[in-house]
Amino acid sequence: MSKPKVLIVDDNAEIRNVLRTTLKNHVDSDVFEAKDGQEAMNLIRLKKPNIVILDIMMPGEIDGLNVCDFIKYSAEFRSIFVVLLTAKDTKEDVFRGMEARANMYLTKPFSPDGLAEIVLNYNKHASS
Repeated sequence: MSKPKVLIVDDNAEIRNVLRTTLKNHVDSDVFEAKDGQEAMNLIRLKKPNIVILDIMMPGEIDGLNVCDFIKYSAEFRSIFVVLLTAKDTKEDVFRGMEARANMYLTKPFSPDGLAEIVLNYNKHASS
């Protein structure tokens, strides 16, 4: 079973730290981080992650939905498992996330252990 490559994308350094620490403690994975959409797209091209944990609201011109579109409408990257992790929790927000073809939509506050479980389950399915 190979280690999943996980990209965490959030402009909040504290959230990135919580996610990175949780994944390092629970999942044998390679973890990368981006603080905005442009950096995320560069890392996706460079590292080709299996999973992207993606905030929607970020500074700059490229938000999380734009990054999700970039992934899911690209032949090279569409198999990446995208988890939107956001404070945006209205029905319209969830609809937009699903419209962007995200695999999961989670709202903050969230369970770091629950997110680690998602990564573990992804890796079990990917290697079977």
